[in-house]
Amino acid sequence: MHEIKLIKYIFIVVALSFALLSCKSLGEPKSVYERLNYTEKDVYENEKKRIADLVKTEPVNALWHAELLGDADTISLCRTTVAQKYDEAIESKDYLSALKYYRSLSAVGAASVLRGSMSEGELSELCASGVPGLSVDESCLPKTISDCIDATVTVWIDRGISIKDGAGYADRVIGSGFFISKNGYIVTNHHVIEDTVNPKNEKYSRLYIKLASDPDTRIPAKVVGYDAVLDLALLKAEVDAPFVLALGSSAELGIGDRVSAIGTPLGLGGTLTQGIVSNVERKLFTTGSVFQIDAAVNSGNSGGPLIDSQMRVQAIVFAGIVQYQGLNFAIPVEYLRQDLPMLFRGGKREHPWMCAYGHTKKTNDGKQNIGLEVQYLMPGGSMYRAEFAVGDVLTSAGGKTVDSIEAMQDILRSHIPDTIVKCTYVRGDASGEKYVYLAPRPDNPGYEIYKSDLISGSFVPIFGMKLASSSTVNHRSYTVVDVLKGGIADESGFSENDPVSVSRVVFADDNDAVHVSLYTRRRKKGFLDIAMGLTAPLDSPYYF
Repeated sequence: MHEIKLIKYIFIVVALSFALLSCKSLGEPKSVYERLNYTEKDVYENEKKRIADLVKTEPVNALWHAELLGDADTISLCRTTVAQKYDEAIESKDYLSALKYYRSLSAVGAASVLRGSMSEGELSELCASGVPGLSVDESCLPKTISDCIDATVTVWIDRGISIKDGAGYADRVIGSGFFISKNGYIVTNHHVIEDTVNPKNEKYSRLYIKLASDPDTRIPAKVVGYDAVLDLALLKAEVDAPFVLALGSSAELGIGDRVSAIGTPLGLGGTLTQGIVSNVERKLFTTGSVFQIDAAVNSGNSGGPLIDSQMRVQAIVFAGIVQYQGLNFAIPVEYLRQDLPMLFRGGKREHPWMCAYGHTKKTNDGKQNIGLEVQYLMPGGSMYRAEFAVGDVLTSAGGKTVDSIEAMQDILRSHIPDTIVKCTYVRGDASGEKYVYLAPRPDNPGYEIYKSDLISGSFVPIFGMKLASSSTVNHRSYTVVDVLKGGIADESGFSENDPVSVSRVVFADDNDAVHVSLYTRRRKKGFLDIAMGLTAPLDSPYYF
């Protein structure tokens, strides 16, 4: 099971308190990006030249910058180039790229430059055409629970020999998976096959599968595509699947519904356990919610299917905590449906983001969502360059309504990086719209933010408090000017006007968490001088 990743998200503060000796320090950036002033002639002309160079390698990014600049000739050049790239993508049947170019031109109101263009719906259908799992031959579907077990496999990673205390031991990783096509495409978790795709891994690693009906034979398999964010992977084995599981719609699944998990717990292939859905909105992922289930799962169940009474896959088991019986989790099948075209394309699935942070904005009575409030903009990031402001409330993106952070994450999951989307927003009593470029999402957005901003700004998304410098002599002396409700600073008892002196900032070796040592006098604690530490993960569902 994926206990380590899960515990990291649930018990991050406890886990990191024992890891500080292996952390590394990082100072503030030497400079912070400031918006260009296009009213200055030199800046304007230099930006035109930069865009003319950029369009040769990154035409969509160049188009976005041209639209921000507003120069007609530069815009025309970029639109023409993107249209040419669209034609090339159609000709090579790279429909995901064609959809990206179509959406970008449509966002800026230039879809008319495309000759004989298809609609977005037609392009989306072409992207899904031929993708395993999105359609299924009914003759391959299971008719009994026993057939469902035969549609699952054991995923076996051979990592050679490991040495411990001078003795050699067979090093194996065992997980589960299930067939989604007759010709041998299999779904599993990314963390199960991570060693085979991690470029930093220099050790021996070989991937095999074992059929439930023949557990003694190892069949070589390969990774087609993988998604570390959603913990999904698509495998291919040269074998005819005995049965294929159909993907259901987990939107039909609710708390209390009965489900069955199939997998290879502790190496025991073809094991089926039953339980109920305990919760449908556990925020353990950075781009969505997962199911909590009480069906018994153990190490080796990762990647196995969670099926309903109709024998349809409703989720993919990915994590459990062995110390706590019945505390297990699964990935909704909707995420897999969105991901499959990107996984089938091959390689690493990159996710997009807008380089911002925020929470759902509700009405004053808290009963209704009205949008996504922007609470932080990374200097130099897409929304910063597009001149959004803290306090803006996003109401739509890419032609779809945004009434919550979950709605925004759903929209982002359906796009690939290097796409332009049009966003509508409310600022005070006025409303407007802007173009936003979807950049590749870093593995740890908080780390990227810390490198791009001063401590006074980067602490907003990381710890939930905005600081202001309070001394011209001591550059690590601040005053708290705002505390975000529900953030780490709020839960730690910080208030506005509390003095803070930051003495040390250290990052975990993989840059997924940060620990800060500071001195403060908190008003809620009677202004007593205190030294304390704050620890935070550098990714969360609120980066978008």
